[in-house]
Amino acid sequence: MALDLAIVGGGLSGLALARIAQSRGLSYRLFEARERFGGRIDGVDGVDLGPSWFWPGHSRMAVLAKKLGVGVFEQWSTGDALYEDHSAIQRGQGFASMAGTYRISGGMPALVKALVAKLDASCLHLSTKVQTITREDSVIVTTSDGTDYAAHHVVLALPPRVAAELAFSPSLPVAARQPLGDIPGWMAGQAKLVATYPTPFWREDGLSGDAISQIGPMVEMHDASDSVSGKGAIFGFIGVPAAHRNGQAEAIRAAGLVQLERMFGPKAAKPEMLVLKDWAQEPFTAKRPDWDFNGPHPSYGCPPALHGLWDGKLIFGSTEFAATQGGFLEGALERADEVAGMLIK
Repeated sequence: MALDLAIVGGGLSGLALARIAQSRGLSYRLFEARERFGGRIDGVDGVDLGPSWFWPGHSRMAVLAKKLGVGVFEQWSTGDALYEDHSAIQRGQGFASMAGTYRISGGMPALVKALVAKLDASCLHLSTKVQTITREDSVIVTTSDGTDYAAHHVVLALPPRVAAELAFSPSLPVAARQPLGDIPGWMAGQAKLVATYPTPFWREDGLSGDAISQIGPMVEMHDASDSVSGKGAIFGFIGVPAAHRNGQAEAIRAAGLVQLERMFGPKAAKPEMLVLKDWAQEPFTAKRPDWDFNGPHPSYGCPPALHGLWDGKLIFGSTEFAATQGGFLEGALERADEVAGMLIK
């Protein structure tokens, strides 16, 4: 008997859609290729390695956190920002660009963990890569171990270019394949370096933890301290292009450690942990064209050619397809709501 819904991808949009489906009594299965849920949400010891923030007005995120009983706190922004160029490090230059945004206590993975806990574990399949999607009377999802699952609808809650590389039978029309392959995965080519410390010592020095550097390797830095543990953390976006980062992880970590000491003093040279997360190297997040994207926030949304595929049985469900908040965590929840509206009339 065919499922009502098969969801490919266990990031925020896929999990949120599963939650809606379960609440409406729909039969579903969710398939995640990784060994963990969360997709682009990942972290270590309460510090985010993926998205960190949501903004005032992102009501879906605020409501979900409250319903799941997950704590929310405001991004630390008190103190001076730093600006580094080739002549000097200047204090009090610039501003805390993320002031007024919100974070999840214990990191965004805490939200994912709470969301997964509400779902029927028998419907969730980790370490399960989908290989082929076949259109028959229903849609057949074939996983890497050769198991077939029939469903009335299949939702691909995957970054667009990752979805584009799945095997479809029959093949998607060129008019659909072209726009799907042209949509950049948000933050897919980015990398973050995270350093953790026993305390956020820079706050005692009157610094916010925010910094801009023209030298690098981190070009934009923020206080990433966890409100639950009280430990300190600083993270920075790596300014080295993805192609040049390839194979240079140790060199980037070493240069990042030198930069931390240069900007925040001797205590910064001795982190408890130093983690480089290069999303460009994650095959379930980024594809080679994503390495080259370095533009402003794209104008996302679902292209007309991707509406109604296979008589509406095949739907794209990641944040990039959201009507108004594409790329954001809010967009992942928005798209889940949009897809649910298509399925549940």
